[in-house]
Amino acid sequence: MHIGLIGGIGPAATLVYYQRLTVRMRALDRRLDLTIVQADVGDLIRNNNADNRAAQARIYAELLSRLHAAGADCAAITSLGGHFCYAETAAISPLPLISAIAPLDSAFAAEGLATVGLLGTEVVMRTGLYGQMRRTRPVAPTGDLGEIGLLYQDIAVSGTCSAAQRRRLFDEGRRMVETQGAEAIVMAGTDLGLAFDGHDPGYRVIDAVDIHVDLLTRLAADQIALDRIA
Repeated sequence: MHIGLIGGIGPAATLVYYQRLTVRMRALDRRLDLTIVQADVGDLIRNNNADNRAAQARIYAELLSRLHAAGADCAAITSLGGHFCYAETAAISPLPLISAIAPLDSAFAAEGLATVGLLGTEVVMRTGLYGQMRRTRPVAPTGDLGEIGLLYQDIAVSGTCSAAQRRRLFDEGRRMVETQGAEAIVMAGTDLGLAFDGHDPGYRVIDAVDIHVDLLTRLAADQIALDRIA
């Protein structure tokens, strides 16, 4: 199956999706058929902050039309923050969209996780992944979510994470574990690997990208059909 990705939001996440998809398909000895189009992270930030779902959905629809013209069979948005207008986008998309959020809920429930902590954009944290978590309870930091969201936004846009930014994120995760009963902290921002990869914060961390990429890999390898995706 030909996979289409909307990338660029942010660039580091796009590279992670590409790298992990290629590695997993190589391990299966299967050829990866993939097309990536570039979205503008500035557009996404402005529309997300203003909750302008229709405007961002129109931007996505244009990019999805390009993926459709390139022969993609389905498409995914390489940003959990970029899912804020998922329903509006799906309604006008020329391609089936593969959500990054739906498989998270299923994966957490399958592990028996009752509560998970979220780190990501302000909207992702405040809405508990847009209210789409049905089987596991999401919690967010109790501090200033706007400030934490801006910190994450700076990391995503710059493609780098300073030691001070890493410490702040680690501390926010630790507080959710110690005071809110989070059994794991979810990297609910696809650029958070810049902070967590290669570092041990002292608690369990789940990378949302891995779960999404696993689903995309099974689709790309024709191990699952599109009509089996909820």
